[in-house]
Amino acid sequence: MRSLIDHVPAFMLPRRRWVGVLLAAVLTHGLVQPARAASLQDSIVQLQGDWEQIRYKTPPAERERRFEALAAQARKVSEANPGRSEPLVWEGIIVSSWAGEKGGLGALGLVKQAKALYEEAIRIDGDVLDGSAYNSLGVLYYKVPGWPVGFGDKAKARELLGKALTLNPKGIDPNFFYGEYLLESKQPEQAMIYLERALQAPPRPGRQIADEGRREEARTLLEQARKGR
Repeated sequence: MRSLIDHVPAFMLPRRRWVGVLLAAVLTHGLVQPARAASLQDSIVQLQGDWEQIRYKTPPAERERRFEALAAQARKVSEANPGRSEPLVWEGIIVSSWAGEKGGLGALGLVKQAKALYEEAIRIDGDVLDGSAYNSLGVLYYKVPGWPVGFGDKAKARELLGKALTLNPKGIDPNFFYGEYLLESKQPEQAMIYLERALQAPPRPGRQIADEGRREEARTLLEQARKGR
């Protein structure tokens, strides 16, 4: 839980701010009734938009409370759509964001909850949303402290982030987070490659707020990488 998101061994300091990951436009998959598919997609788009507003447009002092409320809404969407990966991924992102705002060791339970949500999403359909479950889970593995405090594992993180990049090689999020991972792993030269790709990623329809916020974060990390060469 550093950078982005703030750096330092996550959960060790108060008010760590990080997030799981922004996703590409949502498309429902599988055999479902059209009305249900539309309802699920509408719900996901709503969660996505609310997350963006809280993450990038809300004062820091208000974010924890608002993410907690949004996590309750996300849980209802997941429960209303059993067997679907999309709501689980977004619920995981929101819970991760709530944990980041909560900070301290008290956030560890929320992070474990997010981890379980991503793992369940992968079990159902890991490729959904351009592999965002892999990306989001990989972020947790490199931001959370390792044993005995947490489950952090840099090797596992690299594996998951690489899988996400394979599924969405031009996406802003997988390139950004792989670049951040490399920077935190003391590989600034390699990090620059992926951070620059994140800045060059094609815009996502309806995701202007998220894209602008992520690009600003990429520019900040790119400057850090250049200084660390």
